[in-house]
Amino acid sequence: MEKSNPGQIILSIIFITLFIRFIGCKTKDALPDRILWYDRPAAYFEEALPLGNGRIGAMVYGTVPSEHILLNEETLWAGGPVDPDMNPDAVKYLPMVREALFKGDYPLADKLVRHMQGIFSESFLPLGDLYLDLHHGQDVEEYYRELDLRKAVATTRYRIGDTTFQREVFVSFPDQLIFMRLSASKPGALDFTLRCSSKLRYDIHATGDHLLILDGRGPVHAAPNYLGDIPDALVYDDDPEGKGMRFQVQARVLETDGIMEHSETTVSVHQAKTALIAAAVASSFNGFDKEPGAEGKDPAKLAEAWLKKAEGRHYQELKEAHIRDFRTFFDRVEFSVGENSQKELPTDQRLQQHREGKEDPDLESLYFQFGRYLLISCSRPGGIPANLQGVWNPHLRPPWSSNYTTNINAEMNYWPAEVCNLPEMHEPLLRFIGNLAVTGQVTARNFFGCRGWCCNHNTDIWAMTNPVGDFGKGHPVWANWPMAGAWFSLHLWDHYDFSRDSGWLKGYAYPLMKGAALFCLDWLIEGPDGCLVTAPATSPENLYKNPKGYAGAVSIGTTADLALIRGLFRKVLRAAEILQTDADFREEIQEALDRLCPFQVGRKGNLQEWYYDWEDADPQHRHMSHLIGLHPDNQISPLTTPELAEACRRSLEIRGDGGTGWSKAWKINHWARLLDGNHAYRMLRTHLNYVDPSPETQYSGGGTYPNLFDAHPPFQIDGNFGGTAGIAEMLLQSHNNEIHLLPALPDAWPEGQIKGLRARGSYTVDQEWKDGKLLQAVIRPDFGGEVKIRYGDQVKTLKMKSRKKYRIKF
Repeated sequence: MEKSNPGQIILSIIFITLFIRFIGCKTKDALPDRILWYDRPAAYFEEALPLGNGRIGAMVYGTVPSEHILLNEETLWAGGPVDPDMNPDAVKYLPMVREALFKGDYPLADKLVRHMQGIFSESFLPLGDLYLDLHHGQDVEEYYRELDLRKAVATTRYRIGDTTFQREVFVSFPDQLIFMRLSASKPGALDFTLRCSSKLRYDIHATGDHLLILDGRGPVHAAPNYLGDIPDALVYDDDPEGKGMRFQVQARVLETDGIMEHSETTVSVHQAKTALIAAAVASSFNGFDKEPGAEGKDPAKLAEAWLKKAEGRHYQELKEAHIRDFRTFFDRVEFSVGENSQKELPTDQRLQQHREGKEDPDLESLYFQFGRYLLISCSRPGGIPANLQGVWNPHLRPPWSSNYTTNINAEMNYWPAEVCNLPEMHEPLLRFIGNLAVTGQVTARNFFGCRGWCCNHNTDIWAMTNPVGDFGKGHPVWANWPMAGAWFSLHLWDHYDFSRDSGWLKGYAYPLMKGAALFCLDWLIEGPDGCLVTAPATSPENLYKNPKGYAGAVSIGTTADLALIRGLFRKVLRAAEILQTDADFREEIQEALDRLCPFQVGRKGNLQEWYYDWEDADPQHRHMSHLIGLHPDNQISPLTTPELAEACRRSLEIRGDGGTGWSKAWKINHWARLLDGNHAYRMLRTHLNYVDPSPETQYSGGGTYPNLFDAHPPFQIDGNFGGTAGIAEMLLQSHNNEIHLLPALPDAWPEGQIKGLRARGSYTVDQEWKDGKLLQAVIRPDFGGEVKIRYGDQVKTLKMKSRKKYRIKF
């Protein structure tokens, strides 16, 4: 046995002592800002730490002795291009449905509208799992893991005996690779085996130069999870050259001071102090209209090229390039609302104490920044939009197929993009809308007999736009809702409104908005009172109860439908005026806008959800679609329409403060728009309700998981983004043609500052406050012109020059 070196022992003792002081004491100075940290490994997905570069998602569990890293790739979906011409007879049922509705035969309308359905969407798939089996025993002490939001790096550290082990993991956008660096405090102490697997069909082998390669193939169909345990839930094409997405993982040890070897399916490193591993993942996806088998890209060539670029480069160079890229976006916004001792506790314990009533404003600001972190990590320019789970999914048949649910959830994913100074991350959704318009033209014609384009309540990477339901098996309450095109068009306008890029409006956004408006023009029909309504109409996923006691889905002229159409028409008119185009079309839009059925206040003082003043089958329903005019659109405001705003307040009171994670997040935004900061804050605290992870999928009790993922439950990322957007709405609003400073500041945040939020009109706004009062704001316009600035009841009108800095005090 080799004798120990006394010098090495002394250095090890010094290192361990400093290490204990650094991570054992957990002082405020020791923990950098914007960090999630834990004192135990993740046992569940909802405890693991998310990393991503938009295209690649990774969940780091920090487990010992075998590290587990879940892998996703944004384009790895089941299926292939959709045939939008799937139900050419659907439109024949439209006159029959309308006849039943106008006769008041709602059960018949609910039955007939099922003939106007098509296929279900496809599913987002898990790519695989990387494992690092460390051969060092299991007597772990001083365990610590963290996610640094500013650096987008996950770190795991612990001590076994007198050796400290550390792992750093990040997913680089500049290099399009996952990097894992392993180190030990003692030379020769690092000994591990790298292996990889997948829940999909795959083969794996290691090459003579220690390259681990996993070749996989996805199914041509994955049935939605809510259909239960059915035969052939996953369908593969058994032809080796057949249909289905191909994918590949290539992992290599780029550098180590140890000894490398490989088996048929693993790569190992022995007697090392450090090792750097890079993993490349790729799929054959080649566009929404290309079959990924026959017309797909070669994932092997893509992965090989990415790995090749990283060879010979030092770890520090790779890490710095990654951090520099990430902080370009993350550092645009700073938010603080006070320090407190809770930062000394692990994040999951802070969340639990927050649920019990402990004040922790720093946790709330951390949550805000976590939402921004997630958007940067799962939605990058040139990529695919963030889905229900962002880009992180461990399930073969994930909840709701991990698709795009377009009656709120897909839109909510992008609410923070503009106001939180991440407009580049909006690009995948904005570009995807162009794909939807292609298939949506066929859907508009075949299902509804209309011009333009539309999209119903589900879509997927293949841009399907038809009503789902498997040709009549779906309940109309969720299956039959063709208004997503109108809602998505509001995102097109918002991107223009924040940037004032008239070239983009003319060349891309306006034609799409016009196409959605054409559909709505044709879809409207005269109602019983002579105004224009939609028929059939639903209010997403909610049921009414009519005077006869019938609980139905389909009716006429729901408030949500008409609010979306009104918002779209107003913005199309404004866009056409800005571009000085389509005079005749503008006149047609204005005539229809003037005839739209107006908002109605019910006998309870609430904003009616239905054309008639009917009851809700579930008065506390999670969806609040009839309040779209309050948020996210700008048709209702306490400052401009106080009576309607009061009706919205009453509707929210009736709905209550409960609901799913994303529902609570939406209510934060609603109360902020009502300028009620204390109620918005109450919803934020409710939204941050700690939810225990579970090995079984849960479907009740909304809140937040230990890793700060939103709990619908199960995990849905829309609640994270809705919560971040809601905090921004509390601190800055600009939807009423003015910059409204601290519009809904709660008493719980008496002092703080937020820098870098964006306002419509292309302004960047910083604010600082103390004792609940604004100290000053700094506004930086991108363009010159006149701007109204509001604080409370005070309004200033200023002329500003572009690129100047203006300090504002009231």
